[in-house]
Amino acid sequence: MPRIYFTVTNDLSYDQRMQRICKALQQAGYDITLVGRLMPKSINIDNQPFIQKRLPCLFNKGKLFYLEFNIRLFIYLLFKKMDGICAIDLDTIIPCYLISIIKRIPRIYDAHELFCEMKEVVSRPRIYRIWKWIEQKTVPHFINGYTVSQLIAEEFKSMYGVTYEVIQNMPSPIQAIDSLHEKFILYQGAVNEGRCFETLIPAMKNVNAQLLICGDGNFMEQAQKLVSEHQVANKVSFKGMIAPDKLVHYTSRAYIGITLFEKEARSNFYSLANRFFDYIQSGVPQLCVSYPLYTQINDQYDIAIMIDEPNEVQIAQQLNLLLQDTARWQQLHTNCIKAAKELNWQKEEIKLVTFYNKIFGKTSPHNNT
Repeated sequence: MPRIYFTVTNDLSYDQRMQRICKALQQAGYDITLVGRLMPKSINIDNQPFIQKRLPCLFNKGKLFYLEFNIRLFIYLLFKKMDGICAIDLDTIIPCYLISIIKRIPRIYDAHELFCEMKEVVSRPRIYRIWKWIEQKTVPHFINGYTVSQLIAEEFKSMYGVTYEVIQNMPSPIQAIDSLHEKFILYQGAVNEGRCFETLIPAMKNVNAQLLICGDGNFMEQAQKLVSEHQVANKVSFKGMIAPDKLVHYTSRAYIGITLFEKEARSNFYSLANRFFDYIQSGVPQLCVSYPLYTQINDQYDIAIMIDEPNEVQIAQQLNLLLQDTARWQQLHTNCIKAAKELNWQKEEIKLVTFYNKIFGKTSPHNNT
C-alpha cells in the first residue's frame, strides 16, 4: 500500500477539497496522511479514513508564519516513511521538494490556483517576487501535477513546460436536495482580497434580503469595516468558519449564492471556485462572474445569472431581479438539480485515482472506487 503525504497550510477541519481527495485515495488502496496547521481556534478533527496531523505554530500570519510552518513541516516529514509526497499549492512546495530529493520518492504538485496571480500576492511587488522565485525554482521539477481548470493547466505548460491533468474541484453528490429555500443570499468560502466584498457589501443597501457570509480570511477585518461604514449591519451577517457537515445546511437552504471575483488577478479570472459547484449541488441559483470557465458551464446548464462588471449597481440590480422573478429562479433551480447529476465528484474521483495509479503502478480505479 503506497504511503503518500499531502501538505497544506490551512486548518484541516474546513478543507472539503482535501477531505475528498484523501478519502478517495485511501479507499482506492493508498495509505494517506494529510498534514495541516493547528490554529488557536481549531475545532476537533472529524474522524476520517485517512490520517490527519496538524502542526502548531507560534506565528499565525505573515512571513514569519510561512517560514516557521515550512521549517516545522520539513522536520516532521523528514522522519516519516513515505512513498510519495504532494504539495498543495505553492506555500508548502519547498519542504515537499526537499523531502522528495532526500528520500528519492515521486513528488506531485496539486495546483488549486495560480498562486502568484492571487490579488493578495500580485498586488504586493516584493511578496510577488519572493513567491514567483519559489515557483520558478520548484514547479519545473514537479513533472507530475494536476490543477482545477484547463486554463490554469495551459498557463503552467506555457510557463514551465509541465503538462498537468485537470481534475475539477466538484462536491460529492447530495442525496436529498432541500426543497425549502429561504430568501437569504449566501457567500461561502474564503473572505479574502479579490472577492468583490468592496462592491457586494455596499450593494446590500439596495437589496431587500439578508446576506450571510460563511468563512474567514485575510479580508475579514476590512469586510466588517465596510458593513459598519455602509450601515448594513441589519442585512449582512458574518457566521465565521463552519464545519462542512454544518455548512451544507446553510447552502441547501439559501435562495441565491454568490461567486464573485475581481478580474485583475489572473488566478481569479481562470478560476473555478469550490462554491460555484457547491451551490449547483444544493440546487441554489447564483450570481456569478462571466469569466471564461464559468460562462462555458453556464452556457451548457443555465444555472446562474452572469455578471460582466461586479460593481455595486450591477450586483444590486441582478440580485433584486432574481429575488423578484420567481419563475426565473425556479428555472435556474431546476437546472441546478439536473446539472448536479453530472457536475459532481464521482467522475473527477476516477480521474484522480487514475492519475495516482499511473505514478505508483496500481490498477484501474474502476474496481476500487
